[in-house]
Amino acid sequence: MRNVHVSEITRNIKEMCIEANHFLSEDMSAAMKNAVQTEESPLGKQILNQLQENLQIAGEDMIPICQDTGMAVVFLEIGQDVHLEGGSVEDAVNEGVRQGYVEGYLRKSVVKDPIIRENTKDNTPAVIHYSIAPGEKVRIKVAPKGFGSENMSRVFMLKPADGIEGVKNAVLTAVKDAGPNACPPLVVGVGVGGTFEKCALMAKEALTREVGTHSEIEWVKDLEEEILQKINNLGIGPGGLGGTTTALAVNVNTYPTHIAGLPVAINICCHVNRHIIREV
Repeated sequence: MRNVHVSEITRNIKEMCIEANHFLSEDMSAAMKNAVQTEESPLGKQILNQLQENLQIAGEDMIPICQDTGMAVVFLEIGQDVHLEGGSVEDAVNEGVRQGYVEGYLRKSVVKDPIIRENTKDNTPAVIHYSIAPGEKVRIKVAPKGFGSENMSRVFMLKPADGIEGVKNAVLTAVKDAGPNACPPLVVGVGVGGTFEKCALMAKEALTREVGTHSEIEWVKDLEEEILQKINNLGIGPGGLGGTTTALAVNVNTYPTHIAGLPVAINICCHVNRHIIREV
C-alpha cells in the first residue's frame, strides 16, 4: 500500500491547468505542423499559419492559447493499492483547479447554477471522472473543455440495424452541423456502445488519446481512418473557410452494449484540444 497526500493531487492539477491552457500538447503540435504542410487550400494554409503564430505568441508571452480556457474536466485513475490521505479527493481536485485558474489568470467560465448563472469566480467545480485500476499510482488527465466545440457535440441512440453505416452517418452529421462553430481543424472523439451516458463518457475520454494513434481493434482503426477522410472531404476547412483539413484526428472508443441498442456519442473539440496527463 502506497500513501499519497491529496495535496499532491492539488499541486499537480494546478500546474496542469496552467500548462494545458498555455501550451499545445506535443501530439497536437505535431499534428498542426503537419496540417500546414498538407493543406491544399491557400486560404486554409494561411489560417493554419496564423494559428501557429498564435500558439507561438501564447507560449512566449504566457497568455492563454484561447480566450475560452474551458471547464476543467479531470479523469482520475486511482491505483487500488493507493491510500489517499489528508482530506477529500474531490476537494483536492477543485482546489487545484481554483489555484490554477486564479493564480494563472485564466478566464473563469463556470456558473454555480445552470439557470441562475452566477459565476463561481474560480472556475470550480470541475467535472471529475473516477476509475479504479491495478497498481499504486494515481493517473491524472486534465482536459479543459471550451464550449464553442462542446455545444456542437451529439448523442445518437441508433438501432442495431443501423450498423456501422449508421455510426459513420452520425459522426458526419455532427461535424457537418457543427460547421465553423467548433473552431476547426477539429479532433473528434467518438464513443460507440454502452449506454446513453457511457458512450458520451467514452467520446470525451477519446479526445485525450494521443493524436495519430489508433485503436488496437482492427475495424475501429479502419473506421477512424475512413471517417477522418470523409470529414476532410466535407470542405469545411480551417476556421470553416474551406480547405482539406477539417479534422486532425478521429478517436473512437467502444464498449459492449445491449441487444436492442447502438448508442453513439460525438464529442467535438477545437484545434487546441487541450489535454495533459501525469502520474503521481
